[in-house]
Amino acid sequence: MLAAACSSAPPERTFPMQGQIFTVESDRLHAVIDHEEIKGFMMAMTMTYKMKDAKVLDGIVPGDLITATLTVVSNDAYVANVKKTGHKDVPKAAEAPAASSGFELLKIGADVPDAKFVDQDGKKRAFSSFKGSPVAITFIYTSCPLPTFCPLMDRHFVAIQDTIKSDAALKKVHLVSVSFDPITDTPAVLKAHARELKADPARWTFLTGDRDEIDQFAARFGVSVTRAQNDPKDIAHTLRTAIIDANGKLVKVYIGNEWTPAQLIEDLRPVVHAD
Repeated sequence: MLAAACSSAPPERTFPMQGQIFTVESDRLHAVIDHEEIKGFMMAMTMTYKMKDAKVLDGIVPGDLITATLTVVSNDAYVANVKKTGHKDVPKAAEAPAASSGFELLKIGADVPDAKFVDQDGKKRAFSSFKGSPVAITFIYTSCPLPTFCPLMDRHFVAIQDTIKSDAALKKVHLVSVSFDPITDTPAVLKAHARELKADPARWTFLTGDRDEIDQFAARFGVSVTRAQNDPKDIAHTLRTAIIDANGKLVKVYIGNEWTPAQLIEDLRPVVHAD
């Protein structure tokens, strides 16, 4: 999913897509689409897509069968040319997905539960081992195809790492990226991914582990992960990023991908000073 810009004007790629609208957000700029395979780009998947503008969804409601165009550039992706081709009832499970997968969401100020992981070096790592440092945590998988999803979280964390490296007041902050695709994201894959991002292992740790335990841990933050029954590597997911204080208590959760590295840094500063 990492797409690195090789020039100031990266090439634009467009792909035809077809599927069904599951939900339309109130801003009319985002919709959950259950789409067929996008040949040459990604497998069939259900996920949230950004629209080119709100007018793209004029007259479109949940349940509509559609054709559309997906445009992908190095750091962005959006849908345009949405056309209704039919309508059918949205599957029950898609109407009201359980964001926490049946697990109670963590409340601000609550202790983040411990969980067992394996880091990019293949070493067992309990999440409690990060106590003593303020932590920024996000959830990704390395083969995620859309540049506005997991790759954006990677880019945000690269920017945050650059800031904490240059700011002595933030030297205790630690970054954690948890993969919810342990089949693909072995420690070796995560280590290679970390090298591509120029992640400093003293400041940024990548974790994998048992799939069910990861899902349960991620669900407490509001991450919803759905895998296709015929292919566990076919993953649809939501995005959550969080700040945890040095005592292991939840400070803040960012929903989706609208937050910025500067915003997270400013939210981190009082946490660091409190420690």
